[in-house]
Amino acid sequence: MADKAFLTPKILKWARESARISVDDAANKIKVSSERLLSWENGNDYPTIRQAQILAKSYRRPFSLFFLPEIPKDFHPLEDYRRDSSLKLDTASLFIIREVQQKQNWISELFEDSGEDILPFVGKYSLSDDPNIVAQDILKTLNINPEEYSKTPINEWVDKAELAGVFISRTSFLHSRLTLDKDLIQGFAIADKYAPFLFVNSKNWNAPQLFTLVHELAHIWIAKSGVSNEIDIDFTDKPKSKFHPVELFCNQVAANALMPKKLVSQFGSDVFASNKEIFKKAKELGISSFALIVRALNLNLISQSEYKTLKDEAQRDFELFLEKELIKKEKQKENKNGPNPYLLRLNKNSKLFTRIVMDSFSTGIISPSIASNLLNTPINNFQKFEKLLA
Repeated sequence: MADKAFLTPKILKWARESARISVDDAANKIKVSSERLLSWENGNDYPTIRQAQILAKSYRRPFSLFFLPEIPKDFHPLEDYRRDSSLKLDTASLFIIREVQQKQNWISELFEDSGEDILPFVGKYSLSDDPNIVAQDILKTLNINPEEYSKTPINEWVDKAELAGVFISRTSFLHSRLTLDKDLIQGFAIADKYAPFLFVNSKNWNAPQLFTLVHELAHIWIAKSGVSNEIDIDFTDKPKSKFHPVELFCNQVAANALMPKKLVSQFGSDVFASNKEIFKKAKELGISSFALIVRALNLNLISQSEYKTLKDEAQRDFELFLEKELIKKEKQKENKNGPNPYLLRLNKNSKLFTRIVMDSFSTGIISPSIASNLLNTPINNFQKFEKLLA
């Protein structure tokens, strides 16, 4: 008979509930009845060691945690800035938040213990400040000029933000069977003086990813950690009620940073005369045509009637774009030419975070097991990260 795992029942129940996994789903993972799982959570029986290990992995908790006498202190939940009508965050969303919090906590403690200087831009501004001033400070701090990108806009923003000390995680999944729903979570930010960390759901295409990224940077600049969703650059009077004041402010900052008034005002009326020209300019800025149209409306560069016409055209073009993208993805699946799995993992971990963990490991500051756990990668595969970082 297999050895029993004499764990603490209330911790087993807490681990499942904090992962928002139902009793039925948890029982299915180890092929037992729901009644039997509940008997373990009630302390009337105990799972085998193997069953407990599977549950620990499913709940994304250390196996040893199950044997503590009391429920441990968990990471503080991030502020939820989504609309009141938003659905509750699901298991995948909670897991990615917890994973990033673990990374952020580790790197922040490392920096503080080693005497690193705090970052002056974290919490430099507040909601009472002018969003345009905040946007200009972000551009200046990161040394970014939207008129002259040296590479793909989103790549330049990621690289320069990490160069300034902001850790950026981008992914669309936890694993093949647990993906992130962009309708639930588009991004979140952890504002920390030593190691600010932000997350962007890469389920979206590049333009909304970039807007989300800059939106989350605004969260860092005003020191408002939290979860964002339904990020939208339409901040006219009509939709204000659906946004939290923090989200509204960060949207304004992102619009001003990605589409500076001075730059957009120089485009001329010919740019806004056709959707083709709008798409061309929007692509140069790394944003969507719709974002540029809304920005033009708010800057009084186009009328309400012109806005409606251009918006309808942009919507039709976007639907055609999505159809082409879907076909492209299907062909990639057929050809089995998916993206490099180590590049996906690098983006998920954050390039800056990966480099610091690898350097800490190579200099003996942390053990091989800690480095491997932090990057979710065996030590003997670190060289694959090295090649990508180079």
